[in-house]
Amino acid sequence: MTTQPHLARSSFAAGLARHGERPAVLTDRGVLSYRELSERVDDVAARLGPQRRLAVLAAANDVDSLVGYLAALTAGHPVLLVPADKPGVLDSLVAAYDPDVVLRSGDGTPVVEERRPGTRHELHPDLALLLSTSGSTGSPKLVRLSHENLAANAEAIAQYLGIGPDDRAATTLPMSYCYGLSVINSHLLRGAGLVLTDLSVVDPCFWELFRERRATSFAAVPYTFELLERVGFAEMDLPRLRYVTQAGGRLAPEKVRHWARLGQRRGWDLFVMYGATEATARMAYLPPDLAAEHPGCIGVPVPGGTFRIDPVEGLDDGELVYTGPNVMLGYAEHPADLAAGRSVEELRTGDLARRHPGGLYEVVGRRSRFVKIVGLRVDLGQVERVLADLGVTAAAAGSDEGLVVAVEGPQEPDLLAKVLARDVGLPRTALEVHPVAQLPRLATGKVDYPAVAALAAPRAAPLPARGNAAEGPQDVKRIFAEVLERPDVGDDDTFVSLDGDSLSYVAASVRLEQALGHLPPDWHVTPVRDLAPRPARTRRRLVSFLETSIVLRAVAIVCIVCTHVELFTFQTAHLLFAVAGYNFARFQLSGERLPRLRRQLRSLGRIVVPSVAFIAVAYLLTDDYTLANVVLLNGIVGPQELTSQWHFWFVEMLVYVLVAVTALMALPWADRAERRFPLAFPLALLAVGLLSRYDLVDPGLPKPAPVFWIFALGWAAARSRTTLQRCLVSALALLSVPGYFDSALREVTLAAGILLLLWVPALPVPAGLRRLTGRLAAASLYIYLTHWLVYPVLVPVSPVLAVVASLVAGVAYWALAARVLGAVGRARAPGDTTGTAGATTGSPAAVAATPGPR
Repeated sequence: MTTQPHLARSSFAAGLARHGERPAVLTDRGVLSYRELSERVDDVAARLGPQRRLAVLAAANDVDSLVGYLAALTAGHPVLLVPADKPGVLDSLVAAYDPDVVLRSGDGTPVVEERRPGTRHELHPDLALLLSTSGSTGSPKLVRLSHENLAANAEAIAQYLGIGPDDRAATTLPMSYCYGLSVINSHLLRGAGLVLTDLSVVDPCFWELFRERRATSFAAVPYTFELLERVGFAEMDLPRLRYVTQAGGRLAPEKVRHWARLGQRRGWDLFVMYGATEATARMAYLPPDLAAEHPGCIGVPVPGGTFRIDPVEGLDDGELVYTGPNVMLGYAEHPADLAAGRSVEELRTGDLARRHPGGLYEVVGRRSRFVKIVGLRVDLGQVERVLADLGVTAAAAGSDEGLVVAVEGPQEPDLLAKVLARDVGLPRTALEVHPVAQLPRLATGKVDYPAVAALAAPRAAPLPARGNAAEGPQDVKRIFAEVLERPDVGDDDTFVSLDGDSLSYVAASVRLEQALGHLPPDWHVTPVRDLAPRPARTRRRLVSFLETSIVLRAVAIVCIVCTHVELFTFQTAHLLFAVAGYNFARFQLSGERLPRLRRQLRSLGRIVVPSVAFIAVAYLLTDDYTLANVVLLNGIVGPQELTSQWHFWFVEMLVYVLVAVTALMALPWADRAERRFPLAFPLALLAVGLLSRYDLVDPGLPKPAPVFWIFALGWAAARSRTTLQRCLVSALALLSVPGYFDSALREVTLAAGILLLLWVPALPVPAGLRRLTGRLAAASLYIYLTHWLVYPVLVPVSPVLAVVASLVAGVAYWALAARVLGAVGRARAPGDTTGTAGATTGSPAAVAATPGPR
């Protein structure tokens, strides 16, 4: 057991109650006073226990995360902050440091997951906080910070910003990022308010909340200012905005001057700041009244800190060295390092700087950003400035072998390369210029220089045909790029963040499983950098595992076609409404409300467009359908008797359901409720759906039986995380399915499928059928559409031939639609990589059809 630290040093955490009823946390759901926040913190601190233990907090910008962080500090438990939206990072750091406790957000109360009753670590008394170094999220190398570091930096920031009790800061940055965390610490120190949100500045809801909660400041990184320009921030009416802070990377001097002058006109100040995780956050700030006159400077040291400049051999400018009470204890790379005391007295920043006569400091480059190419010393920062003078946004990386530059937007790379070669003095062959849609960035908004350097890596051989097995781990980005038509895939991107949906999920998972040798259960929300391969197997596998929803879709569409051909009868269509709900929850409910709404509408369009197009052709070629079929309204105005006009009822019902849930999720209150109660929300929808399931409410449709409750069951299955939750949803399925059909086999099929979604993440498939299964699942909607015109012609010849031809025709229509929709999307938005993502692959719920009307 290790000695408790002097908790008074973290006064902003331990002294919450002294601020009484002042508002501490303001969200879109309510206000929490300092007294209430203190009570919640004390409760969680008691649950953590008196013995010091190593805690990991999966942190989001929510009340539970804030309470967990403060509880760990007040109880003296060293806490490692990890972004909650990166499960791969959490897993890697848990594996590396073996924490005693894992904290997560719950439904209003932090979840305290004890991994052992005591501790197996030796923890230094001064150790309070562990953070990943800038740009190294997920790396085992951590920054060790003390209670004194946290308190000193919070006090310094609060002092030069003049934070008072009436200030309220909106959380625009993750609390797992030292800059975002410093906003929290400095405001809690002074009894100020936190407008706690994970909304982006491009979301109108953020600004609604900002005004409603009377926020007075927000923090920005350089990329934030690009977003502010897009949303018309300069014209916004924000009467209580007092200041904007900027850190997290260098903001171009002309941008500093522009925003400083805008602030002067609009009545707010711009604080340009300089810092590092190793200094707990801040080392310098530029007084707002000097920003427009000296926009290239980082300013003066924060209160309590000092700078000096040490000479660097061969350079005119020296290295900036910082000393102050906020300098870290040192680094940790292994659990044993957590017992170490202070190993660092000053911080060598690695930045080259000069001091102006008035006392302002200016950073002019990085020691590490100099490379020596063909005997010439090249400043990578100067390369970027040369291009900036030409109006080109660029990022430069390289080694002694050569220089690689990424330039944003449509550019002439050969021309820019010639200009750089001339101005920098390099041979043309020693540098490469690569146009990109957007510069690759880390989650903090900083340029991802390793990703820039990777542009110069030798290109791998083209991806093999999908029947081959030669795809390797280096192809992960290219698989995403090809499947989702996204040329801008970065290391921090996930399948879902790239607008992947359920049918593109099929194509990507099949190829990734072969490339990596395995697929993690949550690969679709795992960053690209964390999708690691397994060692190659020497023996050929006879059985491969595919995601359960993929196998169910492939098997279901085959059964549907076979049932219609009367090769055998096995009705599976209603199960696919559960799969549709399952996939809707997984792929359409991530991100902010408005981007999510746009993604849902695009996915809905990818069902409607190919369906309407094909049904229109069927209407022209046959006498079986009416205009009501073409516009997907037969389910509302169609005849009571069962005719061929009911062939496409499944698509219609699916569209109706998706329109309803998309409209519902567009409502701010529904969006907030779903985020806060991810399982209870679909269970409430299930309760509503059961009203029509049991004929308590008439849905108003002439013929199809109610299916919304099945969709809601699938949604709930996707949101079930614990064994208890899965048991609850299983029980609801087993109670509600019996009696729905007049066929016990159909009821068993539906219930069994829902249980498979809940309990079995993957199903075995013969290795030789893996790709075929994926294609059938991806093309399921198209098979359903086309088989109505294909199989009647071939049944007299051979029922087996009719089935095979129907499947082939559907896959062919899928391929054609993918090509056409992709081309249309690219033509409509040639420079936009977000609006057409996934346009070639189908929809989140475009699953198979039904054996026929009931």
